[in-house]
Amino acid sequence: MNFRKQIHLKAILYLLLCWTTMAAPAVSQNISDKVWSVVENSTAQDAFWSIVVRDSTGSILENYHKAKLIRPASNLKLLTSAAVLNHLGPDFTYTTTMYGLGYQEGQTWRGDIVINGSGDPSISGDFYDGDRFHVFDKFYRTLDSLGIYKIDGNLIGNAAYLDDQPYPKGWSWEDLSFYYGVEISALSFNDNAVDLEVFANDKVGETPRIQWFPFDTDYVNFINEQVITPSNSEYDEFYRRIPGTNTIILRSTLPQGYYEKESLSVLNAPLYFMDTFKKYLEDGQIQVNGRILIENQQPISDLDEYEILAEHKSEPLKNLLKEVNKGSNNFYAEMLLKTAAAEYYKTQGSTELGISMVKEYAHSVGLDTTNIEMTDGSGMSPATLIKAADLTGLLYNMKADSIYTNTLSQPGMEGSLEHRFKNHPVRNSLMGKTGYVSGVRALSGYMKAQSGQKLTFSIVTNNYTSKTSYIDYLHEKLIKALYSKY
Repeated sequence: MNFRKQIHLKAILYLLLCWTTMAAPAVSQNISDKVWSVVENSTAQDAFWSIVVRDSTGSILENYHKAKLIRPASNLKLLTSAAVLNHLGPDFTYTTTMYGLGYQEGQTWRGDIVINGSGDPSISGDFYDGDRFHVFDKFYRTLDSLGIYKIDGNLIGNAAYLDDQPYPKGWSWEDLSFYYGVEISALSFNDNAVDLEVFANDKVGETPRIQWFPFDTDYVNFINEQVITPSNSEYDEFYRRIPGTNTIILRSTLPQGYYEKESLSVLNAPLYFMDTFKKYLEDGQIQVNGRILIENQQPISDLDEYEILAEHKSEPLKNLLKEVNKGSNNFYAEMLLKTAAAEYYKTQGSTELGISMVKEYAHSVGLDTTNIEMTDGSGMSPATLIKAADLTGLLYNMKADSIYTNTLSQPGMEGSLEHRFKNHPVRNSLMGKTGYVSGVRALSGYMKAQSGQKLTFSIVTNNYTSKTSYIDYLHEKLIKALYSKY
């Protein structure tokens, strides 16, 4: 064979080798053609994919990029919630206490009223039939029953149970205007947000009417620069809280007749709690003559001076965790993380201590903690890294814990999977947790396959440029392929 033919043959062999390498995953990945073809035949094949599936014994059936680190987005909550459940126990409750520091003289309380925060994330309407003033009303009715109609002293909010760092490291400032990026504080009301309603019922070109909860409070200042557009136009959202202030700029354009509701974050959560409580008392004709003071550093220590006037106990942890996983609530995840740290280490709760606690727990259940990177508990930080193999390992370890598995979402029923997997058998055989931040989509959980075998799975896509709805479509195709294959 002459030299030119040898070169030609080598080139052909090289091209064939490249083609076969690209056409199918490496054998060491152990991924079936049926699953691989969903990714390979998509227009999102250039994104980074990690797919791990375990059988009912924990053995890995499907393994694509098992050993690679991925950004899990809210799938991190699966680990955070498991660690919190382990350390606090399913029946743990929060106690928020109203103390009196002084004495009653006729209809006047001579002294201060102190609210001691315990980190309860549920002082809102989540568990009280939508009554967001449920706890405040309980405290008000106590004062009313004692015949106290004037407080000649200060309202003091003690938020020292948790540290005063309002956000975990790595959160984007662009997220901090919205309900999913609110402050974390031992004294928190209404998820530390105001609920804005916008009514575009006036003429085109005019400014839509707004109102907000609680009672159009002046704790926030809205600059309403929104415009009503023709009814056949599209809604274009713009909300921005000016950093370091409670001034919120509204510049949305809304089609005529449009109604919009949005929860927007506030600055200084404990002050917001106490300011709203003061307004609630005054609305009920209880006069407050003093100031609002916030204590962030010193917990209440000398209880002999304090008279317990009222206490509120939250729902048990097993119910609160449903907000973390079914509702994918960042606020609940971060509050519970700090709480578990405070209880575990017997000190002021912080995100950093919470992360140490989670990693210690992860190690105890066999996860590779040298490859887990956390800066928050909710997964909103882009610095969060974990392996899909560890997510499935965690889920397999927790599969017999019904309290834990009941916190997951079910298709067509509730939570973040409520509108997914319609008209398919997996609707009745899957429970899981979604995850989303920019460029990341994740779905992990459990599924009973067509054969009856219970699978544990994690499907994570990073660095995609396609629409998220298309990635969801591919995830659903993968789930359906796994369902019929096993």
